[in-house]
Amino acid sequence: MQGVKVLAGVVGAAALLGLGIILGHFAIPKGADSPAPSISASQDLDLGILETIMEQLDASRIRENLRELSREPHLSSTPRDEELVQLLLQRWRDAESGLDSAETFEYEVLLSLPSQEQPNSVTVVDPTGNILFSCRRSEENVTGEQEGPDVVPPYAAYAPPGTPQGLLVYANQGSEEDFEELQNRGIGLEGTIALTRYGGVGRGAKAVNAAKHGVAGVLVYTDPSDINDGQSSPSQTFPYSWGLPPSGVERGSYLEYFGDPLTPYLPANPSSFRLDPDNASGFPPIPAQPIGFEDAKVLLCNLQGASAPETWQGALGCEYRLGPGFRSDGNFSADSQVNVSVHNRLELRNSSNVLGIIRGAVEPDRYVLYGNHRDSWVHGAVDPSSGTAVLLEVTRALGTLLKKGTWRPRRSVIFGSWGAEEFGLIGSTEFTEEFFSKLQERTVAYINVDISVFANVSLRAQGTPPIQSVVFTAAKQIPAPGRSSLSIYDNWIQYSNRSSPVYGLVPSLGTLGAGSDYAPFIHFLGISSMDLAYTYDRSKTSARIYPTYHTAFDTFGYVDNFVDPGFSSHQAVSRVVGNVLLRLSDSLFLPLNVSDYSETLRSFLQAAQQDLGALLEQHSISLGPLVAAVDKFEGAAAALDERISELQKGTPDPLQVRMLNDQLMLLERSFLNSRAFPEERYYSHVLWAPRTGSVATFPGLANACSAAMNTAPGSAAWAEVQRQLSIVVAAVEAAAATLRPVADL
Repeated sequence: MQGVKVLAGVVGAAALLGLGIILGHFAIPKGADSPAPSISASQDLDLGILETIMEQLDASRIRENLRELSREPHLSSTPRDEELVQLLLQRWRDAESGLDSAETFEYEVLLSLPSQEQPNSVTVVDPTGNILFSCRRSEENVTGEQEGPDVVPPYAAYAPPGTPQGLLVYANQGSEEDFEELQNRGIGLEGTIALTRYGGVGRGAKAVNAAKHGVAGVLVYTDPSDINDGQSSPSQTFPYSWGLPPSGVERGSYLEYFGDPLTPYLPANPSSFRLDPDNASGFPPIPAQPIGFEDAKVLLCNLQGASAPETWQGALGCEYRLGPGFRSDGNFSADSQVNVSVHNRLELRNSSNVLGIIRGAVEPDRYVLYGNHRDSWVHGAVDPSSGTAVLLEVTRALGTLLKKGTWRPRRSVIFGSWGAEEFGLIGSTEFTEEFFSKLQERTVAYINVDISVFANVSLRAQGTPPIQSVVFTAAKQIPAPGRSSLSIYDNWIQYSNRSSPVYGLVPSLGTLGAGSDYAPFIHFLGISSMDLAYTYDRSKTSARIYPTYHTAFDTFGYVDNFVDPGFSSHQAVSRVVGNVLLRLSDSLFLPLNVSDYSETLRSFLQAAQQDLGALLEQHSISLGPLVAAVDKFEGAAAALDERISELQKGTPDPLQVRMLNDQLMLLERSFLNSRAFPEERYYSHVLWAPRTGSVATFPGLANACSAAMNTAPGSAAWAEVQRQLSIVVAAVEAAAATLRPVADL
């Protein structure tokens, strides 16, 4: 039976039964283990403390953190994963550099694991069943780290067991359009095995799309053109460069949803209702298995049939053909088929989150969250240990000042090491489900640092508009690694920028999808969120992500030699994170610029007017209410900005500050509508839900218009367009109302 582990904290001998009680205690004055600095209700950001922390964040310590974290594979729920749980607890309870408290929260979740007794396999067989060719079951052991009992073999997590066999077809990226292209060319897909490449659509979507067209099984590989800039020979790849070796295979979850599959909207605790796995949704409908590009080359370069479209061609050194089946003058006979044998099993496993807490001095019931997942597919030096290495260094620097008694934040800071992220953001989602109300009521912002360093060229930030200004402010104050004459901001703007009608040329801030643990915080809880990392120059590489992603080659040596020699980029990220964290936790007025949402809303509105306006008018649907709602929001945001400026000139009453900060904090929540997207689990944010329509506007409106495009006037599809428009109008008006003076209704 699982449950919350109850451990001693700074509150003496009192038993703390879970995070709710721990954080509830924050509102009650307590004694401290060390002298507390002088505190007043007007406490603001101390620039001297900020500078001290920036100086203390050390590249060599981050390097040693990473060496230890990635020393062994640490798949979720394995013994090494539990060892890292204990490492975090030990660091966060250290007498000289620890936090106020550190606890574990354990959940029983459904994971998908390959069978040790029956390894998955991909073979080419002749009509009598003789094996003509077998794909690798493990990656080449090039550094002595790619083999061993703890190295999980390549597999597609949550793909169902099965042994489909059929003629091979090439389906590019496995999108719906790709399979339609094959059908339009007269290629029969029923009972075939589809070879697809990573990219374009999510892993699970490849299997879903394939099954719709009668495909029996799916293979997925990484093409050198998508990850290695076309380089494919062993001498051009790791360990001689950062390129993916030919045997490299990207593992990953093929689950459609995030969170524990059996307990949607409920924490995976012993008392929670669980779905029957046979009736649970979101699993791939057909067997799937990833393979390396050296094996994909053998299969793809022997296919017969018409030549694939130019945009489907890759870098395996042959002309890609569509199939079905192999040509008779190649390695196989024309009647040879591909057999995919998958023996994955579903298993309930215990997975832990580790929570470290620093109690706020003035507003202990306001939380700044900073999280990173802990589990990896193999060694996970980049993903996620580069993030955990930074997390540990930031908490060490903050904890050192805390234990000396020279600093305590205005607001509480919660650090999260999430479990089972690789299987579908499970740990963070269970956390948000268990503490939904408390987190919604009290959380100022969520900072995510999953992969801290993809490469060592430039900062990359993603987030919701209100966090843009605090990230920019931090980036302007920190020198860029290797370019001391430039700040991180000035360096960033050279590699990724946009033209803002308000600010002029600024760095590009990306949006948040569902790629990491920020997803439940923004989409489910409506908490202003961000994701920070250092990355590469996209003008010099076509790599969709760092090349050894989710493979057994993502090791400490890979990072040390190729990703970030000297760890200066890791240090830069730690400084940006630390700077942002202190500004959010210590500033008297929250550094969330709500007016930056005006630019987003205006751009969405203009896209709707330009690209959908005439179509909507034909169906007697007016954008007038949306125009009025956006105008209201802009006016309310501008008035709130003026109010903040006026208060900052004097000595504001603490209650006035508190009320105003709550308006800033709660703005993001006003864009939530839990009934807006009933088909999308956890997605409630009407501005950032998945957008399938081609128009860059409000996602619900864009998707509904796309679905209604070829239907008759008065159809249910056009009624849905009207509903989605009303949902957006109501959300924007609610946001405007949130920003108006609190005494106004």
